[in-house]
Amino acid sequence: MAENVRAYTRLDPRCVLTHCSAARICGICLPAWLEQDWKIHIARPSDGCKPRRRNVVGHQLSFKPGEVISFDGVRLTSPARTWLDLAARLSLSELVAAGDSIVVSHGDEFPVPRKPLATVADLKEIVGQHPGMRGVKIARLALDLIRVGSDSAPETMMRLALVQAGLPEPALNVVLRNGLGHPVVWPDAAYPDQRLSLQYDGAHHGDPDQYRRDIKRQSLTESLGWRELRVQQGDLEGERPFVVEKVRAVLSSSSSRALCERTGS
Repeated sequence: MAENVRAYTRLDPRCVLTHCSAARICGICLPAWLEQDWKIHIARPSDGCKPRRRNVVGHQLSFKPGEVISFDGVRLTSPARTWLDLAARLSLSELVAAGDSIVVSHGDEFPVPRKPLATVADLKEIVGQHPGMRGVKIARLALDLIRVGSDSAPETMMRLALVQAGLPEPALNVVLRNGLGHPVVWPDAAYPDQRLSLQYDGAHHGDPDQYRRDIKRQSLTESLGWRELRVQQGDLEGERPFVVEKVRAVLSSSSSRALCERTGS
């Protein structure tokens, strides 16, 4: 990706890649409708004129120290500044998903440890530095909903749907261990007190090899005394996502069972 746009910023030393163009290079999650926008977003400082070239969306922007970085020879906005620039175009849930993809991190106990592109503190700082910027109001709302540990937009949407329906917020970055204390299962989200693991099955989970791995994971989860609830894309769609009913039913069942155990009935 970087080599395809490097020439756009080399022609003018003041040009900076921004918005969805910068997001793609950084690996920030974008909604499907914006993924289809392949125009190159480039900015010059506000005291200059907008870049005008074929297939280019020009911007005039002011940048504070640290808001422009270099990646593989391309000048672009930092992950935090890119997120704030996107706030003027994204819905609240889309902006939260983008934020989650920036702050996501996993420790060494995970199969693929990850370090964040920026921290929640970095996002809060940049919002505070641009109080009058377009999109800053929705950015402030998104800050309260961004969490560390979500690997994909569907995982974020699943969590938001549950919270918006009034259910307890599931935990992220939960690790299930075997009898020897070794990490063996990594739920996408979880309710540890109810021993409920939530796993989102994307399109690739239809692959036969992936399906066999999913079955093995589910069996291992259940052998540890947990229940695994698998969520598909269809469970996240509509004004009343079915994932809410699926999770509510399991949590209600767990609460009833716990009450019976305490009362001995």
